[in-house]
Parts: sequence; C-alpha cells; structure tokens
Amino acid sequence: MSLVSTFSVIKSNFKLAPQQYIIDNWVFKLHYKASVLFFLIATILVTSRQYIGEHIRCIADGGVPEHVMNTFCFFTTTFTVIKDLDAKLLDSGNLAHPGVGPYGIDSAEPIKRHAYYQWVPFVLFFQAIMFYLTHILWKKMEGGRLRYLVDGLKFAAYALEEKEYHFKEKDKKLKIPSKAEREQKIQEVRNLFLQGMYVNRGWSNKLVLCEILNFLHVILQIYITDTFLSGNFTSLGSHLWSEGLESNVDILDEVFPKITKCTFHKYGPSGSIQYHDAMCVMALNIINDKIYTGLWFWFIFLLICSILGLIWRLLTIILHARSTTFNKFVFANSCPGRLNPWKTLAVSNYGNFSDWLFLVYLSKNIDPLVFREIFQGIAEDLQEKRNEGELLSFEDGDSFS
Repeated sequence: MSLVSTFSVIKSNFKLAPQQYIIDNWVFKLHYKASVLFFLIATILVTSRQYIGEHIRCIADGGVPEHVMNTFCFFTTTFTVIKDLDAKLLDSGNLAHPGVGPYGIDSAEPIKRHAYYQWVPFVLFFQAIMFYLTHILWKKMEGGRLRYLVDGLKFAAYALEEKEYHFKEKDKKLKIPSKAEREQKIQEVRNLFLQGMYVNRGWSNKLVLCEILNFLHVILQIYITDTFLSGNFTSLGSHLWSEGLESNVDILDEVFPKITKCTFHKYGPSGSIQYHDAMCVMALNIINDKIYTGLWFWFIFLLICSILGLIWRLLTIILHARSTTFNKFVFANSCPGRLNPWKTLAVSNYGNFSDWLFLVYLSKNIDPLVFREIFQGIAEDLQEKRNEGELLSFEDGDSFS
C-alpha cells in the first residue's frame, strides 16, 4: 500500500467539502475539522510500519533472540541515563548517543524511563474524538432549525419562471422553485422568524456556550498532552526554539530519544538470574517528535484563534444593537448594495442578540438577493408590529438572551 492510497482512506471518510448549511464559524471549524484531520493523520503515521520500518529494533548479545528482545523492550519500558544527556560528552566523542552510556546492574545513576510510545496512537485517536464532541453537541442543540428554513431557498434566486425546473447535480435531484413557491417560502421564513423571536432566544446562548467550551477544551488538551509526556510538552516548543540550533542535545533528544537502553532478565541453566543489556533504535520517535512539535505550535495557534473568536463574539453582543456601522460591516458580504439603515435599526433594536445572530447565519446559507428580500421583509414586519404595540424593544425593558 502506498502513501497516497493510505491517505485516500481519510479522504473518503473525512469530507472537507463545505456543508449544505452553515451553523458555525471558521474558528469552530478549526476545532472539529482541521484538528481532527491533524490527529487522524498522526494516528495513521504512528501505526504504519511501511514508512519507518520496525517501531523498535534492539541490539543485544546472543543470549536472547532478537525478536524476543524487540517485543519485550517495546511492551515494557526503555530508558536513558540522565547524566549522559550531555552535549559536551557527545561533542568530545565520549558518548555514542545522547542518554546512552554505561549502566551497570547495581548502578545508582538516575535514569529516565520511556513508556509513552506504546500509547501514542490510542491517545492521538482519543484526542481526535474529543475535538469532534463540541461540534456534535452544537448540532444537537441547534436542532436543524437553520436547515429547515434554508431548504427550498438554495436556488430561489433563479426562480424567474411560473413553473419549477428540475435538474441533477452530482446524481442529486434538485429543483429551481417557481416564482409563487419562492414568494411562499420567503413569507414562511419571515413568519417563522417572527414566531420564534420570543421562543428560541436560547439559540445564541447555546452557540456561545459551545465556543467557550472550544476554548476550554484547547486548554484541557494541552494539559492532557503535557501529562502524557510527563510534563515535557508545555516547554517543548520554547526550548526547541531557543536551544535547538545551539546544541547537539536538544529537548527532542530528551523527550523522544532515538536510541535507548533496555534490560532483559532471564534464568540461566543454574537457576540464577541473567541480565542482558540492549541498545534499542526507536524508529517510532522519528515520527513522534515531528507530530508533537507540530502539535505544540498548533495548540498555540488554536488557542489564539479561540481567544480572538470569543473577543469577536463579545463585540457582536455589545455592538449589534448599538452600531449601524457595525451591522453594515457584518452584512456587507450578505447583501448586494447597501441595506436601508432604518430597516437595519428596526431589526437590531426590536430583536434581541439571538435573533440578530440567527439572521447573520441565515445570510450565510442563502443567496444574497434572497436574504436581502427576507431581511427587508422582516424589518417591515417588525416595524408594523412595533407600531401596533405588539413588540417591545430593548429600550422598553428587554434584555440580551
């Protein structure tokens, strides 16, 4: 199996094509799409022997078969001698490899054991699942409300005839509605929006909750990874950046050693315990150090993006009903031309934050011309109800949801 055919498994089961309807933003997608893809590719790399050969291969005396020593050292723990993680000794030629030096049976020299490599694929796959959980939670909370409204409006902008038109797109049967169906669907969206204004005000709260959970989840993942690597992960990137180019022994040699030691015990012919010292080549760590170095930088990037996403959400809560300029900026790519400022104020003042945010996401899912018509219609409906005294504005005592 080639490298291309291996990653085709991910391509066939993990679609990067955009959804038919959008219920989140690009920061959210970094969590459940980009991060999940990163972890799935990493899991495949650390479980595929074809790229790096045997995960471990040990050199020992002839007293223990090679395959027995390899299996034993992989499923137990290997170790490095701490005093031999010395760049000066390595540079002077007194050490063959970082952390590998003489270590007797009764030696009291401190050592560092390495057992994490057995669990790397399981932990990476578990982390991939965790990054997808908030997306599943938000889809469950959202309940397909946007999709229900959007269905039937995908090609509404092309409804120019009195009869509907059917066609196929990638073996899917689709249709362009008639002019009457288009008007009926637009009126239905307007009515449903107005009916849900005081019923579904928790919609935005649930989205904001999931965005906060994404931010907290990144911190949790950093903690999990740091614990898994015995407290070495949080300082991995900074040490590598500051010291990696200045020394032959960097942080990667300590956390992901390429050569380690292993001791095998067995009984001899007389019943006494025999000790067999081995030096093991950890080919798997060639992949592990690249994965976790990349993961360190990815977590930092994801954490910054999550913070920026929360700052943006706070700005939308504060400015959506207070700034016409802000609304023009938000809806700039959703409507052709300029929205009527009075109609923009009608929607932002008479609705609450949940209603406003719902409209923002509605604009992402339908044609701009159709959204403009819906937006203006909703503004007129709200103004009419306001004039009839059926609708209270924020100034009348309403609050953010």
